[in-house]
Amino acid sequence: MSKEIQKRIIAVNRSANADYHIIETYEAGIVLEGSEVKALRNKQTVSFKDSFVRIENGEAWLYNLYIAPYKYATIKPPDPLRKRKLLLHKREILRLMGKVQEKGYTLIPLSIYFKGNRVKVEIALAKGKKTYDRRQELRERDLRRQIEREIKGGKLKL
Repeated sequence: MSKEIQKRIIAVNRSANADYHIIETYEAGIVLEGSEVKALRNKQTVSFKDSFVRIENGEAWLYNLYIAPYKYATIKPPDPLRKRKLLLHKREILRLMGKVQEKGYTLIPLSIYFKGNRVKVEIALAKGKKTYDRRQELRERDLRRQIEREIKGGKLKL
């Protein structure tokens, strides 16, 4: 009788799929202060702009994730852009460290969510897309839309 834990998404990094080829994803815990958790529960602003993960001294750190300060905090709120520690297994950190040292690979956050009472971050091992890759993707998407429109309108017969 395993109790199913509900996953409640707080924010998603929409530009990640546009700018990167996602290779692998990992779930990591994140070390937050109390007022930051309160801010996330109140659905305050979270921004992934320019955020990334770096591995330093065998620990994973999340940089530039903006969490708006909780307005009812009684003590001085933490810096909204501070670096935050990610909680991963040692073998996952070592694997990611080896992959990131290869040319072109980086670690980016994809989403932040509540899993039960805990705040989790989904991070991805990704490789940056070139501009021509993005243009090709846009062309293919436009073609698909056009074909779907024609099928729906009855102009194209299969």
